[in-house]
Amino acid sequence: MDALLAALADPARWRLVNLLAERPRPVGVLAQLAEARQPQTTKHLQTLERAGVVTSQRAGQRRIYALRPGPLRDLAAALSRIADTAERASGPHATYDRYERSLHAERFAAKESGWADGRSFTFHRSLTGRPELVWRHLTEDVLLARWWTPEDLRVSELVFEARPGGRIVQEYRDAEDSDGSHPVAGRAEGVVDDVRPGERLAYRLSPLLPDGRLAFTAHVDMGLGPTDTGTDLDVHWRITDSTIDSADFIAGIEIGFGQSLDKLAATLAADSHDTDTTDTTDTRSMK
Repeated sequence: MDALLAALADPARWRLVNLLAERPRPVGVLAQLAEARQPQTTKHLQTLERAGVVTSQRAGQRRIYALRPGPLRDLAAALSRIADTAERASGPHATYDRYERSLHAERFAAKESGWADGRSFTFHRSLTGRPELVWRHLTEDVLLARWWTPEDLRVSELVFEARPGGRIVQEYRDAEDSDGSHPVAGRAEGVVDDVRPGERLAYRLSPLLPDGRLAFTAHVDMGLGPTDTGTDLDVHWRITDSTIDSADFIAGIEIGFGQSLDKLAATLAADSHDTDTTDTTDTRSMK
């Protein structure tokens, strides 16, 4: 496939492919129609033949070239699969497009400091697991690191001191930057305001701009409530201290934190399944 793509990338060879699509032709005629010299045309045709897209045979004093449609159909199918992957509903590209639309709107609105002050975002998730378990995932560093970034990022540094006045540090990198060799994708610092285990968690968190200034401050309030199947989690974000340069961050709150909560829900569901399986296995082994 690589050889085929390289062969077709040249405009002169692409012109020959189109001419051969009409019918098989000898080298001399192809050179004339392509308005090129015959030696140069011969070299292009040999490249296409090595790539498997054309074939040739001698007929008397002439060499006739013909197009092989099969490789082109295979290439078309491969390109179609790539396009389908990129266009799949609710996939990464759909998220990218959604963020791009939000980004344009927020950048247009960010005319002066304080432009986003008072903006709020609300989130709700019905989670598997009792409030005590959900609380641990909200406050314990090891568990918090499993979900507290959007899908394409990973936590690279985390401090969460679950007490009033406790310090918060969140640093994150690209999910595929496994060795930390690329620049940090983002960093935020904050402080815990209120802690009521299993019921309420409130904190302030400020993303940092590249020069170290605060982009804005998010006042985050999380409320937990028991249900018959687990826990209802309600989250409220309120923005203060917004700078003009905070537009890119604020544009991603709804998408990014929503993805993080989806990861939390999936993590809790998986842990619950593993626990149920283990419990069943243990019970059977004791009989």
